[in-house]
Amino acid sequence: MQLRYLVSAAVLGIWLVGCGNNQSDAATSAVSADADALQAHLEFLASDDLEGRDTGSRGHEIASLYIAAEFKKLGLQPAGDNGSYFQRVKFRSSTLKENSASFSVVNGDQTFSLAYPKEFLTGPSSYSETESVTAPLVFVGYGLVSEAFGIDDYAGLDVSGKIVVSLTGRPESLPSEEGAHLNSSKSKFAAERGAVGMITLHSPEREEVRPYEVSIMYQRAPSVRWLNADGEPNQTYKNFTASAYVHHEAAEKLFVNAPTALSDIFAQASAGESPRGFELGLTATLGKESVHSEISSPNVAAILPGSDAELADEYVLYTAHSDHIGVTKDLSQDDHINNGAMDNASGVSVMLETARMFVDAGKAPRRSILFLAVTAEERGLLGADYFAHYPTVPMHQIVGNVNLDMPVLLYDFADVIAFGSTHSTMGDSVAKAAGQFGIALSEDPMPEQAIFTRSDHYAFVKKGVPAVFLMTGFTAKNEDENGGEIWGEFFAKHYHRPSDSTDLPINYQAGVTFTNINYAIGQEIANADERPRWLAESFFGKLD
Repeated sequence: MQLRYLVSAAVLGIWLVGCGNNQSDAATSAVSADADALQAHLEFLASDDLEGRDTGSRGHEIASLYIAAEFKKLGLQPAGDNGSYFQRVKFRSSTLKENSASFSVVNGDQTFSLAYPKEFLTGPSSYSETESVTAPLVFVGYGLVSEAFGIDDYAGLDVSGKIVVSLTGRPESLPSEEGAHLNSSKSKFAAERGAVGMITLHSPEREEVRPYEVSIMYQRAPSVRWLNADGEPNQTYKNFTASAYVHHEAAEKLFVNAPTALSDIFAQASAGESPRGFELGLTATLGKESVHSEISSPNVAAILPGSDAELADEYVLYTAHSDHIGVTKDLSQDDHINNGAMDNASGVSVMLETARMFVDAGKAPRRSILFLAVTAEERGLLGADYFAHYPTVPMHQIVGNVNLDMPVLLYDFADVIAFGSTHSTMGDSVAKAAGQFGIALSEDPMPEQAIFTRSDHYAFVKKGVPAVFLMTGFTAKNEDENGGEIWGEFFAKHYHRPSDSTDLPINYQAGVTFTNINYAIGQEIANADERPRWLAESFFGKLD
């Protein structure tokens, strides 16, 4: 799972969001998940032999073969390429060549440079190995455009053939999930208006949340993109190539000719205002060299055909990412393997057991069920994004997506959280399914994290598919357990670390409850007369 900000266990511990209702815990379904089966799946997928299941690694290939074998054993139909369970995805991995990044600025007859990485950062290019762009600079405020929220930071500005300079983040007035979506679209907004690159300004406020020095630590990490059939990376705007992230103190050099001082712009942003844009009166040259290599990794897909002649060509999609982050290079640790037990061997195990339950139920549901184990989630939701661009069933026939990512099965939970439940009628399906097992559906306890935009389901949301991301809630059934504290402690001490392993006190009976709910959600959606629909007020239901 990709989470950018740490959430303290202490804060999580005070959230007692929702509570279990008074319904019996007895399952209303004729079939039930099996704790031993969940444990068997999880222990294999999180074993040291799979070496952390990094995208393109031998360990992830073994995990994918295991998942496909389980699908085949259940008699599910292959839904990959060429009659197989596999959709093979090619990726380009790009790294920045040492000492190749440069940033120079011309101001009249004077030229000055910014120092890498002290004053600016940049990533490798996935498109070209050598890159140099020279263009005038234009400040564009936050660089956002939204008709729904009445925002157009490009109004009155000509950025064609220029490099835009924008503030990091977005206005606090924007709702978190919608704001996160707009924030992720900044390059798109700029490129659509003819810009050739973007410089993002690190702010004093951002420094308090995530210091600039932390970003420097990740500069050596490769950038990964999937390749299309022509061998080109998934970069829609080929001419939009220049990029840089500039320290707020160094950024003052870019505003020497500006009608508004950068300190005043930061003050406006801190006060909740959206600074207006203007020409900066400078020309910059951004250059770098990149080193490319190619890897491949599979999505694994299978279908349980529906039983209704009129609805069988519609699909309820279950997703869970099968990759993790591989082997750490931190020599200070004795254990170097990031097993990814909760992230996301648990989610894949739940999906496999859910598939078994659908098969063992006897009669298939009315709609078909599509099970998809996606790769490269940890590299940027890439496997799901590739499938969303090249689906093996028509995208408009996928009626809804239930995503499983990092269910923390370490306590007897009394509630579940379904990120996205307030955006579509799928929220009703989740509440009804959970209620069958005496489990409440709680509101998002950390809306500022905008988690709805940060896992694999988001790739399908952007294609118009209603989705929920199901997670264990923060309320425990037992008085001697604090679900929020346990969840927070896992995140603080084990997330993306070798200790996310089968040595954790995994509660497989809680996994049974979670899987039963997951199965019941699919039954609700697959057997309903109407397919899920976005709510009229949902921003995400109106995406292009």
